[in-house]
Amino acid sequence: MGPSTPQGVPGDGNHSATGSNDSADTGSSVSVRDYPSRKSAASLLSGGSTGGSCIDSVGGPKIKSFVGRLLKTKCMDALLEQVANSELHRTLGAFDLTLLGVGEIVGTGIFVLTGTAAANHAGPAVVLSFVIAGIASMFAALCYSELASIIPVAGSAYTYSYATLGSFVGWTIGWDLCLEYLVGAATVSVGWSAYLRSFLASVGYDMPTKWSRSPVGWDVHREAFYVTGDYVDLPAMAIALMMTGLLVFGIKESARINAVIVAIKLSVIVIFICAMGPHVDRSNWEPFVPPNEGTFGRYGISGIFQGASVVFFSYIGFDSVSCCAQECKKPERDLPIGTLSSLAICTTLYILVALIATGLLPYYEFKGIAHPISYAVEGIEGFEWLEMVINIGAIAGLTSVILVSLMSQPRIFYAMAVDGFVPAFAAKVHPRYKTPWVTTIITGALCALCAGILPIEVLSELTSVGTLFAFVLVCIGVSVLRYRRPNLERKFKVPFGPWLIPGLGASISFLLICTSSTHTIYRLMVWMAIGWIIYFVWGLENSQKVMERTILPNREHDDGNTLNEGRGAETGVAMVTTDS
Repeated sequence: MGPSTPQGVPGDGNHSATGSNDSADTGSSVSVRDYPSRKSAASLLSGGSTGGSCIDSVGGPKIKSFVGRLLKTKCMDALLEQVANSELHRTLGAFDLTLLGVGEIVGTGIFVLTGTAAANHAGPAVVLSFVIAGIASMFAALCYSELASIIPVAGSAYTYSYATLGSFVGWTIGWDLCLEYLVGAATVSVGWSAYLRSFLASVGYDMPTKWSRSPVGWDVHREAFYVTGDYVDLPAMAIALMMTGLLVFGIKESARINAVIVAIKLSVIVIFICAMGPHVDRSNWEPFVPPNEGTFGRYGISGIFQGASVVFFSYIGFDSVSCCAQECKKPERDLPIGTLSSLAICTTLYILVALIATGLLPYYEFKGIAHPISYAVEGIEGFEWLEMVINIGAIAGLTSVILVSLMSQPRIFYAMAVDGFVPAFAAKVHPRYKTPWVTTIITGALCALCAGILPIEVLSELTSVGTLFAFVLVCIGVSVLRYRRPNLERKFKVPFGPWLIPGLGASISFLLICTSSTHTIYRLMVWMAIGWIIYFVWGLENSQKVMERTILPNREHDDGNTLNEGRGAETGVAMVTTDS
């Protein structure tokens, strides 16, 4: 899994935070090349030259209606100007994108959630759950690719939605992404803790369960929490806080280290498939689709679909491919090849691992197990070494996933603060390390709390549903943008017209949301309700004020007005203020 960092947010200790009001204090600098020239700025303010105008952008009619304010979009022309000024080199081919996608996708789902989905929902038919989730991801990935080929300055569905569907939908998806990254990091932390316990046990040390498991569990039959008798999952909290500390002080990821981690993850999976294939007991696959127990999602056909909503977590990260549109040699060819190839490879690996895991042990024995792959190997004589290898590979791979998740979430908040949707403190940059330290600490603390006390079933389902909700909006955004801005240059277009694949992507994602547990949907609704309250009480009005007073560099405009540089410069919304 590899959530992408939005464009125009602080780097990891080695990049300046541009456009912030704090820049004078932090010593960060603004590069003039990142902004439109005087001539192009005038074009933007008059509606631009790309075949459309920004809703409620400066220079256009003021939208007074309430609905109009909700539909106000980030200026597409300014975003396109940022693309034109980019110095990124087009060096990536289809093979590069495929490797990138596989490396980002493979991780949490296969190491953590295979057992949960099999034990609680689908049985051995969890294989079909992976197929369904993979198909939904394919449709959504194609939609991401089209949007990224138009708006490659951003790696976030928040920016895509704000630029196409308006401020309300942009806020909605941004708030939803905050949930996805936060709870997703907590889910991975719980899985990391389980693999650490398994590794320590394999070398002769049994970690006290009182301090390594959550104090509450989730009863799938009664759909209710229960007290486990344990105190807190201390390792899960520790890894979340450690990654938070690294991100506060700044960490620059090495491509070589990432490549090594990807190689370790894939090697562990391939070794597991090859070594354990001959030990499968086919009787464990009978019945392949366990009969429904009278509750929706508890085995049967409904269980397969609910299992798909759970394992959908496994495919998070494919957007890393779409976000490289600006660096593709031939995006119209390389993007679909890279996206579909990486999804096909990952789906094949997931199917094989799920088949072997449920063939080694009866599916119901995976209940409550957060380390299903190494757990399936336990007890098989002569393969103690493999259990240790799996644990080491999982620990290494999951550590990088936690880091990326905790890095992305504060930067979503930063981008939203820059746009005026949340208070300015969320965009506060550390004067020395150039990181959004306030939101990083808040995010890390909340993640550690969730990881320490909540069961993995609750965390993983909430992450998957939140991601599916984001995909619904992204798929709709493709069709809307085809209708509203048909003349925009698209390096890649979703095949078969503007309705079929986006419609299928949105429909399947929405179907998987509907097949999720009722309690998970309720939790998502509560989170979104909190976000909408913030939006209507604060974000809507304040974002309007930000748009009216900020953005372009302090240069003299042709009509004597001063183009003002300030907070939000990286959002790409063209604004102008008049000198007094």
